[in-house]
Amino acid sequence: MKKVLTIAGSDCSGGAGIQADIKTITAHKMYAMSAITALTAQNTTGVYGVLEATPEFVANQLDCIFQDIRPDAVKIGMVSNVEIIEVIAMKLREYSAENIVVDPVMVSTSGSKLLNDNANDALTTLLFPLAAVITPNIPEAQCLSGLTIKNKVDMERAADMISDMTKGSVLIKGGHLDESADDLLKAEGKTFWFESPRIENPNTHGTGCTLSSAIACNLALGLNIIESVNKAKEYITGALKAGLSIGKGRGPLNHCFKLQ
Repeated sequence: MKKVLTIAGSDCSGGAGIQADIKTITAHKMYAMSAITALTAQNTTGVYGVLEATPEFVANQLDCIFQDIRPDAVKIGMVSNVEIIEVIAMKLREYSAENIVVDPVMVSTSGSKLLNDNANDALTTLLFPLAAVITPNIPEAQCLSGLTIKNKVDMERAADMISDMTKGSVLIKGGHLDESADDLLKAEGKTFWFESPRIENPNTHGTGCTLSSAIACNLALGLNIIESVNKAKEYITGALKAGLSIGKGRGPLNHCFKLQ
């Protein structure tokens, strides 16, 4: 059985963060492990509180995982401060972690800020260079590139700039485009588009967490980045098409749609 580690924040309502990651990994028939960086009090309507773990405790969790059950892939989500980012980077280098997917979680689906201002540089200089792929959405790609992204040409320009921050690939998710939901992958100097129609489902809580975890699962299987993204897109499309409707705000996906 393949093992996948998620390093992220907990979502007590179950739709995003660690909980979405574990559901996604389990749906891929893999063994899920987690190192929790923060507890959040949130639901489909917003984020109402964040309690960060100490860097020492994050390091303790990672030591326990890598010294016993080595992961075949690692997904990194919410890492809200410099100290936690530093200790994660140190431990991943120490254990020569492989197949690292970094989802630069800066803002929640509901619009709540999840990354401290001073953590942006640490994220790009310490974690991005370790990544096999980073998966910003359009607002995050705008923050990283400094560009305004309104169309697919803008996405290509931003991907070129963000590629300089990592030795791996860059996947800019197009869910915020007006006319489509096409994603752009910049890998090995080449551009690949993953086209998909916009699914009329307002319940998108945890889509970024889910997609990045699915990519990590596919990398754990030994698939290349193009195959991994393509299969992850298929999975999240199915989870959206399932049409789950839970909560009073932007609800979660049906991660277990294949089990029905």
